[in-house]
Amino acid sequence: MKLTYLGHSSVLIDTGEFTLIIDPFLTGNPVASAKADEIKADYVLLTHGHFDHIGDAEAIARANGATIIGIVELADFFKNKGLTTAGLNLGGSFVFPFGKLTLTPALHSSSVEIDGTNVYLGVAAGILLDLGGFVLYHAGDTALFSDLKLIGDRRQIDLAFLPIGDYFTMGPEDALLAAEWLHPKHVVPIHYNTFGLVAQDGAKFVDQLKHKNIIGHVLKPGESLDTSSLDQ
Repeated sequence: MKLTYLGHSSVLIDTGEFTLIIDPFLTGNPVASAKADEIKADYVLLTHGHFDHIGDAEAIARANGATIIGIVELADFFKNKGLTTAGLNLGGSFVFPFGKLTLTPALHSSSVEIDGTNVYLGVAAGILLDLGGFVLYHAGDTALFSDLKLIGDRRQIDLAFLPIGDYFTMGPEDALLAAEWLHPKHVVPIHYNTFGLVAQDGAKFVDQLKHKNIIGHVLKPGESLDTSSLDQ
């Protein structure tokens, strides 16, 4: 399985049979490694409704006939645009053709601005994926909260994507504690260095993970990890 970081919080997952994209924000993203019309995806997975996470969801879903998956209010927002969706709620799981997906809590807001008004799009979520026995966790945008430990205690996570940008999400110090509570085998920092407000040192964060016996990977936009090469 190939995991490609596209910049900000966008991750492309190629299972070999299906392709999934999480939080596609490519158009208007100064560090994006791909354009929306270059993406081929069967499913679009969304953590919450902010523009820097759903920016290209509609375009990619329409171009590919992809199913959008997210919290129910967010899914309904796209369903009303004529797209195919699956709307779960927090704690809910479903076995899709690509594997099992669970929406987990996240502490963050979720809305989109339409004609100068913020439209509520449900609560923010994290995404837990069991892809043929490889467990991947994308925290979405979140503050540090103690139930991250519960998520880690209940599942052995192989790889976690954690935001470290601060200002809008947890920063590196809180993300280190989140990693300790989640105790994944591998961590990739996300949601940083896209804009000045979220500038952080990803290499320093990954170096600090070593003290917690967690393997970190700094991925530049466009770089990939092959799960077969990871020490699971």
